[in-house]
Formats: sequence, structure tokens, C-alpha cells
Amino acid sequence: MSTPHSFDVLIIGSGLAGLTAALQLAPTHRVAVITKRGLSDGSSNWAQGGIAAVLGEGDSFESHVQDTLIAGAGLCEMEATRFTVENSPAAIAWLRELGVPFSTENGDLHLTREGGHSHRRIVHATDATGAAVQATLSERARATPGITFFENHMLVDLITDRKLPGYKHSAEPVHCHGAYVLDVDQDVVEVFRAPHTILATGGAGKVYLYTTNPDTATGDGIAAAWRAGCRVGNMEFIQFHPTCLYHPNVKNFLITEAVRGEGGQLKLPPHLGGHRFMPDHDPRAELAPRDVVARAIDFEMKKHGLDCVHLDISHQSPEFLREHFPNILARCAELGIDITKEPIPVVPAAHYTCGGVVTDLSARTGLAGLYAVGETSYTGLHGANRLASNSLVECMVFAQAAVRSIRETPPSSAPALPAWDDSRVTDADEQVVISHNWDELRRFMWDYVGIVRTTKRLGRAAHRIALLQREIKEFYAQFHVTRDLLELRNLVQVADLIVQSALLRQESRGLHYNRDFPDLLPEALPTILVPPAR
Repeated sequence: MSTPHSFDVLIIGSGLAGLTAALQLAPTHRVAVITKRGLSDGSSNWAQGGIAAVLGEGDSFESHVQDTLIAGAGLCEMEATRFTVENSPAAIAWLRELGVPFSTENGDLHLTREGGHSHRRIVHATDATGAAVQATLSERARATPGITFFENHMLVDLITDRKLPGYKHSAEPVHCHGAYVLDVDQDVVEVFRAPHTILATGGAGKVYLYTTNPDTATGDGIAAAWRAGCRVGNMEFIQFHPTCLYHPNVKNFLITEAVRGEGGQLKLPPHLGGHRFMPDHDPRAELAPRDVVARAIDFEMKKHGLDCVHLDISHQSPEFLREHFPNILARCAELGIDITKEPIPVVPAAHYTCGGVVTDLSARTGLAGLYAVGETSYTGLHGANRLASNSLVECMVFAQAAVRSIRETPPSSAPALPAWDDSRVTDADEQVVISHNWDELRRFMWDYVGIVRTTKRLGRAAHRIALLQREIKEFYAQFHVTRDLLELRNLVQVADLIVQSALLRQESRGLHYNRDFPDLLPEALPTILVPPAR
């Protein structure tokens, strides 16, 4: 049995949100960063487009707020939206101080425009912004005293008062004291004790068959927080990115929103005349919000029996494309697609989890000592649809808010925490069952809980989820935990939360479109789920 680890702050996740908190806490706190694979294997590293902030001439906070509210279809929390927008320029300034190599023009930041934005306000590093930011922060964090990294470690469960021996219900808030964490390499579950824990585990795109997300996006933080007693909000709103590269040899390659922002046009294939179809669906055409564009593509694909549609940016000069989209140009060229002369085949794919663990403006959850930041959280910023490039800035703004709250909270000593029960056996058949269950889950979520939904399809999904939950509960109770089992357990829990939320919303709003309820309800209300008493 290993000795429990003890830190001032436990951060679970190593993307932009987690590293922002770690770097800003390190001067005054002993920080542990848990990441279930490598330091740069999360979603932040994959972000192509950029970071939204009001920096250009003629732009304003009010304009950015209004664009966010319009995209959010009436469900954005005004206080959270203003808080994020007004703190975004300072967040960009902090990244520049760290040395992030943003694209410039004549010495100033080059600002591009994306769908739903009324101004050019997207700060970027060509078409690989997330990779540039992640590389810079990772390098800084590895060189910063006070931060200890635990790679190939995965969250099993949060440790709250309820798990302590002799716990009795009381009027006092339930505290989070750390987490059980699987050391994947050593195949042992360890105890990490800390008075402050930050969940920065990203979203849950891997619950779907087609996604732009990396393999790490399995909803770990959302599921663990729910099991620990936290509320979740707006889980029905899953953003499907309209343009993921369609190719049999490629997995999860996103074609950034900025391609459409710089004039890219969506067209039907040549055998259907190459018709540009977005003006038929929305007056904003390719610059409409993502939910509108994704549904339009889904409609055209189903109408014509297509596997994909085409995104054409070939009217721009080769020099322009090399300057603005070098990674997309190179990746497509590797596959025999010359985007200077021909269109890119694209399909929609699950991209962003707009809901998550409910927090306040200090990133605090309903458990004392537990924070959630980034895609794991529900702050109220994104409403029913995330405005392009608002996510990375949310990571920083709310990570910094969590840091301020932790600094202002008097230090407390964590109680002795019980060790993990390691008496479970290993089952030789476990791996194949897990693999088959994961495949089944991702396929029926894509078929029944995708871009366009019906109440009957949602009911079918709920029935299958219930069957999977019973089987996984049995596996988890009896057998030795593995990363694959934990990820499947979390994905099924998140799938259940998505379906529960979708069944409760009897209207079509933003990213949630139900053919049985095509109209808006007169009052816009978030969907907040409360876990059962434990």
C-alpha cells in the first residue's frame, strides 16, 4: 500500500485551465497536477481557431457580450458572460507575457473572425493556437518549482466527508478532501489529499461515435463530481462542430471555424452541381453559429444520401492559405487533398460539452473545497450554444477566479483518508466486454442523441444506458479497476446525464433540436440536475 500524497492544491487535468491555475498558485502553494496520459494530450492542445477577446479598433465589450448572448439562444447567464468578456484582454496579456507566439501583423496581434462574431476579435497562432498555448504553458510549468506532475494517473473518485469513517449527515457543507487516483503504470490506486481540488478534466466528446476530441475526453470530472453530490447543468447542449475532415485514414482532425471566417464556402459535391447551400438555410450563410451550420450540413447529407459535404477555400491565394492555415494545408496535402485547388470533404462531429458541473463566478462547486474550470464546468457563459473561441478564454478567466478564491481561503488540515480497497480481482474477460460496451454506447448516442433528436430515440437511448449501467456497476464492484473501465464508467454516467437533460427540455433551443418539440418555450430556463441523496 502506497503512502498517501499530500498537497495544498490538487489539480486534475493538464490543459489550459489546469496549467493556468497551477502556474498562478505555484508561488504560494504546493500543487499536484494529475493527468491521465501525457501533459499535452488533452483538448486544449487540439484547439485550432483561437481565443476571443476585445482588442480591435471599433470592437467593444458590449458587442462581444451581445454576440455571446445571441449564440447562447437565451440561456447565457449575463453575469458570467460579462465577467468572462471583461477579463479576456487581461488573460491574453498574461499569455503574451509567458511568450505564447501569437500571429501578428505590422507588430500588432492579427485578429481573425469566426462564425457568430460581429468583429475580428480572435487572437490566434496561425491555425494551431491550442498547441502553441499548451506548449508554452507546459514548458513553463515543468520549470516551475512547487508543481509536481503525475502523468499516466487517472481520477477514480473524489473523497468527500461521506467517505470518511463515522460520517453523519449534518447541516454543515460537505467537503472534498482530495481523490483516489489510479497510477496506470504501477496499476495501483493511490490517495491524494488536499484541502483544495480543481477539476479541469475537459469535456465528454468521446461519448459519441464521431468527435473532434482526443481520447482523453471521457467526462471524468463531470461524472466524478455528480457521484460526489454536485449539481450539473445544461448537459443536453452538445456542440457538434460543423467541419471535421472526412477521410477513412484520419481520426478527429478538425477544420477550424476560421476557414469559414476567411471566406470558406460549404458546397454540395460536383455530381450535385457544387451548389453553395448555406444561404438557403440562414442569411448569415457560413458565418452562422455552429448549431445552425451543423444542422444545415446534417440536412443536406440526409436529403442527398451523402457521406460528407465540401468546404471550399480554394478561391484564396496559395500564399494566403500557407500563412493562415499551414497545418490544415499540410495535413490535407498528406492525404492527397490540395486545398489551394480543391475543396475539403467535411462532416459534423461532437466537439464541445456546453454543460457541466455547476459553479459560481469563483469556480466553486456545491462541495466545499472543490472547484471546476474549463469544459468540465457549467458557468452559464455558453448557454444553449458556445460562441466560437469563447472556450479557451473561459478556461483562463475561471481558473484565475479559482486561484483568487483559494488564496483567500484560510488553510485547513485534511483528515486522515481511508485507503483504497485493493482486494478486487482481475478478470480476463473484462477488457473485451469494456471494448464492446464502449462501441455500443458511442453508436447509439450518435444515432439517438445526436444533432437531431426525437423523444422516441431519447427513450431508446435511456433504456440502453440503464442496461449498461447495471453491467458496469457489477464490473466496478467486483473487479480490479483499469483506465478503460473507469473511462467507460464515466462515459455511461455522462451519457445518462445528457439523455436525462434532453428529455426534460421539451423545446428546440440552440444545440438541442427535438423534432417532436420544434418550437421555443416562452421562458428560457437552464436544465439543472440534482443528484439523489446519498
